[in-house]
Amino acid sequence: MPAARIRSWKSVALATSAVLVGLVLPAATATPASATTTAYDSTYYKNAIGKTGTSLKSSLHTIISPQTKLSYSAVWEALKVTDQDPNNSNNVKLLYSGISRSKTLNGGNSGNWNREHVWAQSHGDFGTSAGPGTDLHHLRPEDVTVNAIRGNLDFDNGGSSFTNSGGSLYDSNSFEPRDAVKGDVARMILYMAVRYEGDDGWPNLEPNDSVNNGGTSYHGRLSVLKAWNDEDPPDSFEERRNQVIYDTYQKNRNPFIDHPEWVEAIW
Repeated sequence: MPAARIRSWKSVALATSAVLVGLVLPAATATPASATTTAYDSTYYKNAIGKTGTSLKSSLHTIISPQTKLSYSAVWEALKVTDQDPNNSNNVKLLYSGISRSKTLNGGNSGNWNREHVWAQSHGDFGTSAGPGTDLHHLRPEDVTVNAIRGNLDFDNGGSSFTNSGGSLYDSNSFEPRDAVKGDVARMILYMAVRYEGDDGWPNLEPNDSVNNGGTSYHGRLSVLKAWNDEDPPDSFEERRNQVIYDTYQKNRNPFIDHPEWVEAIW
């Protein structure tokens, strides 16, 4: 066979092979969530190990409910510790924007950072009283303007960018945080759903698969939050934060940071 025809045949074969590979290979998916630490399995979580579904949720609720409650003013100083920028001890890292900002710039003016309730206060109308309104496991520092843009929107994919977004997006009924903290947001929302079950004077907080939840005690969108939990597993910043809250402030943990696979086990 002439060399030119051999080269032509090989080119066709390679092209055909590439097409076939593209057809048969499955789309990439996130690795299922798995435990980041088992250090507390024989102590703190011992009554939850091996359970699933409502039984696991109930056990975790009992485990994490005892906590030291902070005043809303005390949250300012706590966030300067829990959210300290690992690369600059004078700053805090802002959740949605990813900006590193001076700890001294806390307040309510443009250019300041304030206290963002990841589970929006209006979703259950719990305000800023000690309890869900001051729970450090879902309170994070954020730019004042960015905090106002997020407002009480549910979480979902899609939307438009905005100033200091850091990659976060929003539209009329939802907010999508930047990729690096999507799992953080999911685990904070689902912590709140387990911690606050309506048995201690606070509303029964629950996730659902909707947006526009407004003044109800629901927060969405559950299917998206579950996907984010897998796509963005806990990192060292999130794990350190969980430990500091446990050791220094509230004496309780976010179980979905230690065991992100429990999200799928419950929901």
